Amino acid sequence: MLKVKSGDLDKMALLFHRYHRPLFGFLYHMTGQREASEDMVQNVFYRMLRSRHTFTGEGEFKTWMYHLARNVWKDHLRTSGRMGVVRQVEDGIGKEVLVDEQLEKKLELEMLQRRIDSLNPESREVLVLSRYQNLKYAEIAEVLDISVAAVKVRIHRAIHQLKKLYLQTE
Repeated sequence: MLKVKSGDLDKMALLFHRYHRPLFGFLYHMTGQREASEDMVQNVFYRMLRSRHTFTGEGEFKTWMYHLARNVWKDHLRTSGRMGVVRQVEDGIGKEVLVDEQLEKKLELEMLQRRIDSLNPESREVLVLSRYQNLKYAEIAEVLDISVAAVKVRIHRAIHQLKKLYLQTE
């Protein structure tokens, strides 16, 4: 990003190649909307170009990028009037698993996903950043502009809330 900042705009293609999928995953987990997430990824990269002068290189690029992505997501929420929902169910089911076991696991994952969908956006966001995007607590703290202790508390509360919701019967 420092090269892009100094005028080597061709390096933007490399950044896009490296980070478009993680950004899409974050935005898709937050909205549940494939097309909107694709548009938001493009918007994040546009904002990176437009705001390249704000990148100092002191912090991690990834943190700065997710900060921009959060702003794009919040703008999307304001303009669409919707709070995002998570809609991705993992397909990590082996082929050797029996059909009944596959169906059972799929139903469990769908139920878990519905519970994640019902979390408030703040809780869903910290879970997506920590569990799906694999950001460290310090990185999440920087993205959200809160302390590491506050991140730990939010994640603990979100997991506790999710566990409580998951154990409820439908």
